[in-house]
Amino acid sequence: MTEAVSITRRHVVAGLTLTAASVAALSVAGRSTGALAQDKPLYERLGGVFAIAAVVDHFSDAVVANPIVGQNSENPQLKEWHTSNLGRLPGLKFMRTLWVCEVSGGPFQFSPTKPGSTPLGLEEAHRDLKISPAEFDEVAAELGRTLDFFEVPEAEKNEVLGAFAAHKDEVTAGYVAS
Repeated sequence: MTEAVSITRRHVVAGLTLTAASVAALSVAGRSTGALAQDKPLYERLGGVFAIAAVVDHFSDAVVANPIVGQNSENPQLKEWHTSNLGRLPGLKFMRTLWVCEVSGGPFQFSPTKPGSTPLGLEEAHRDLKISPAEFDEVAAELGRTLDFFEVPEAEKNEVLGAFAAHKDEVTAGYVAS
């Protein structure tokens, strides 16, 4: 008989808290040894794949419910995706998790279903959604709210948001101002 594993917000917060405590301890130790906690990959400081997957799961559900970019979006392509294509959401969560793991220095490799100009490029996957810069910013704000929900430390939160923002031009490549 296999034992079911349940990852709750408490588990993720505990993992992230342990990670933050480890970062703080390493930072203090680093003052005397020259090693800094920031030398650890962001992936490790975020708590690894399980913590990242929990954040991506919450974030993805929040985007679907978001009034600006989700099911009630004024962008017809986003509205359509978030109503008619929700059967694809589990796969999207998986792909987003792989993407974040790779971008943050983890051991997993993202392999796009619609390759962009680079291995992590997102322009082709998002082109048909015609995402505006303002809509991208709202998704980034939703990501920030999710990171706050999981009490991700400020330094790591800023790194995640910075990695996300670095792909803004790719994600908004299909947008044409009217």
